[in-house]
Amino acid sequence: MDFMKVVATVSLVIRSLWSQLRNGVSNYDIERQPHKDGGGDSASKRTRTKTIIDPHGKFLQRWNIIFVLSCVIAILLDPLFFYLPVINGDRKCIELDKRLWTRALFLRSFNDMIYLMHIILQFRTGFIDKKLQKLGRPALITDSWKIAQRYLWPYFLLDLLVILPIPQVLGAFWYFFSTQRMTACWHKYCERHTGCVQSSFNCDLNEGNHTFLNNVCRINKPDAKLFDFGIFLEALQSGVLESTDFPQKLFYCFWWGLQNLSSLGQNLHTSNYIWENCFSLSVCILGLLLFLYFLGNLQMYMQLETSRSEEVRMKMKSKKRTKQKEQIELWISKHHLPSEMRKPIIDDMNQRFKEDEDVYLESLLPNLPGELQNNVKEHIGLKRLKTVEVLRGMEEQMLRTMCHSLKPMFHSEHSYIIRERDPIDAIFFITDGIAWTYTNTTSTNNGEEGTVLTQAERLVEGEYFGEELLEWVQKSTASRNNRSKLPVSSRTLKAHTKVEVFALMAQDLKQILHSKLSSLGPEKLPSAAASVVQRIWRCKHPKTEDSVGGSTKLQNNAVVKSKKAASILLPPCYRLTTNP
Repeated sequence: MDFMKVVATVSLVIRSLWSQLRNGVSNYDIERQPHKDGGGDSASKRTRTKTIIDPHGKFLQRWNIIFVLSCVIAILLDPLFFYLPVINGDRKCIELDKRLWTRALFLRSFNDMIYLMHIILQFRTGFIDKKLQKLGRPALITDSWKIAQRYLWPYFLLDLLVILPIPQVLGAFWYFFSTQRMTACWHKYCERHTGCVQSSFNCDLNEGNHTFLNNVCRINKPDAKLFDFGIFLEALQSGVLESTDFPQKLFYCFWWGLQNLSSLGQNLHTSNYIWENCFSLSVCILGLLLFLYFLGNLQMYMQLETSRSEEVRMKMKSKKRTKQKEQIELWISKHHLPSEMRKPIIDDMNQRFKEDEDVYLESLLPNLPGELQNNVKEHIGLKRLKTVEVLRGMEEQMLRTMCHSLKPMFHSEHSYIIRERDPIDAIFFITDGIAWTYTNTTSTNNGEEGTVLTQAERLVEGEYFGEELLEWVQKSTASRNNRSKLPVSSRTLKAHTKVEVFALMAQDLKQILHSKLSSLGPEKLPSAAASVVQRIWRCKHPKTEDSVGGSTKLQNNAVVKSKKAASILLPPCYRLTTNP
């Protein structure tokens, strides 16, 4: 009952769509071609219209859904016709399952009507001329004769073949051929038996006594010498040929077909009947083709997946490279690098991209060629070194040498660059971002000790941290006892945002200063060492506006201290000896 309701609903929808087509509903029309009757005056002429359907219109889209559903149903219905024969083992005749025959015929006829309507619609559906489309002038063809010419060959022949009830399931063939082999056995021995009429194997015309066939066409104890049923013996012994239970027959035969397709027909034991062997060969070949088709699809799927993954990888890689390039170009722009530096950096980056290497901003500068790297460091670091009070007045060549030893470092947001009471092994010049420097003090409250954070100082681009290291290095350059010691930081340096710093390491600084002092002669070394110490002292004791006597006293103390420090700073081989 439910099935009939579905059929009635679909029929109603089809009639509605068809009436819309016949009436030429404007929503679905793309052109109405006039046809005028000949003869008579103009007043008596009648105009008829022929509707041409837009292939991309809503009407055809809805119709295509119905058509596809009907095709799926038709594929499932075709094998039903091969299950119609039923063997009557007692009467030795074949009859048709009339209930199955009625339903299959009705459903198939219903689907054929839908397909016929589809064929008619093809003569009313416009198309786009591919030749004009290739020329860049796509045009919708609405001429009825051109539409018919295009459809008649070869689409119409293909649709005509589809409408025929061709079987689609292997198990249905096996069922049908099994009934044929049983009737073949009956006909063979009926010719040898007096009084047996071959036309009587139709149950509607069944006459006579055919019990003698039980001895020769045996299926319980088959004798291949009498008659070899081959691969159809299993169907005969299962009893499905005598049953009118359609689901039982359908699933049993479906399982037989699936089993033998998957095994490529290796389990089939055939007789010498030629058509049986042809059927078995078709099972084997079809199974092999399906297997190859599966492998081909699997390989194609793997290739597609590999291609897609490679495409995704390339897109991600391109996106990553674009981001890296933008970061580097932004970095170049922030530091205002001149074109003679900018171009080699971009060229080096592009070359590394071609070699399938990633270029990260953090590793950009250390991987540049030596001369270019030093030039960039000088451009960024020289002006920052000149802001250090202790280094003011120092030879520019020495400052350039210090620039070559600068190391770029990047610190993430809220990370510690150096903590209070940690050894300070570098001077940090901030070139980008914001950092905070502060110190912690210990206080006692009701007998309990606690840590209080003093006021923090913000450091931005152009400022530095670690001047005490420079002072310590200058004082201990020539001291043998302090080579393995470092000063302790009195403050904490913490990144507030992402911070870029250029670090001048203590060991590099000591080596540069020691090399500079060692290059001076004995007569120039004392004065040079004294001037270094005096610069340090002036930084720590700026000139006050006290009395002249006080100022003179400070200056005298500075001279005395500088002379003592000069003797310490001198390398042992250049130290001056004093008379006793």
